[in-house]
Amino acid sequence: MNTLYITGAGVSAASGIPTFRGEDGYWTIGSKNYTPMEMATRAMYQNNPSEFLSWYYQRFVVYRNHGPNEVHHWLADKNLITQNIDGLDGKAGNKDYIAIHGRIDQMTLFHHQDEMVEDVQVIDAPWHKVDETCLQQSLLELFKIDNHTPVIDKSYKPYVLLFDEYYTELYRIFEAKQLMKKAGRIVFIGTSFSVGITQMALDIARYDQIPIEVVDPTPVQLFHPDVIYHRMTALEYIQQKG
Repeated sequence: MNTLYITGAGVSAASGIPTFRGEDGYWTIGSKNYTPMEMATRAMYQNNPSEFLSWYYQRFVVYRNHGPNEVHHWLADKNLITQNIDGLDGKAGNKDYIAIHGRIDQMTLFHHQDEMVEDVQVIDAPWHKVDETCLQQSLLELFKIDNHTPVIDKSYKPYVLLFDEYYTELYRIFEAKQLMKKAGRIVFIGTSFSVGITQMALDIARYDQIPIEVVDPTPVQLFHPDVIYHRMTALEYIQQKG
């Protein structure tokens, strides 16, 4: 059967990365003046890039110290769409997975969202060049931001989909939809179903009558006629699969 796996933060929990909305999650941690939901926005990046980048660096660059776990390795040869930005699926060897929300270790040219994005490149972010003794200035220089104002087609932006942005081809949304429509089964692992991509997948599954499975210790109950719940962690699930 052609199975598509859609994963969330629960998959990376075993690697020591906190789930976003848990008690220790990154979305529970704001800055001195703003909540996480205010910080992780395109508007904040445009209006206050030094604080945005400082928060982004401090909250997310810790990912570089974590490696993939057994679940990532098990998924390495699977059809996969992940909501995680940690890049651990790539480190585990999955060459074709879709990081639908981007990746922490990459950045892209700052561009208008409604532009065609075929020519917008995604490149590795040189985090190793950041000087933490003058963090904000170093980050502004790294992302080519002068006078505290990012400039379209000149400055860089982290390759991460922010709360006030929408899915574009930069994040391979068309390819993701095609994988959903072609799937014989969709398995959701470690996701809270609180973002657009999971709702999109559920809508396609209902319309095309695709059976789904949910792997989560405390799963969200879904409106779907053909769903199997596996009330367990991602690690327990793959161990059961063998």
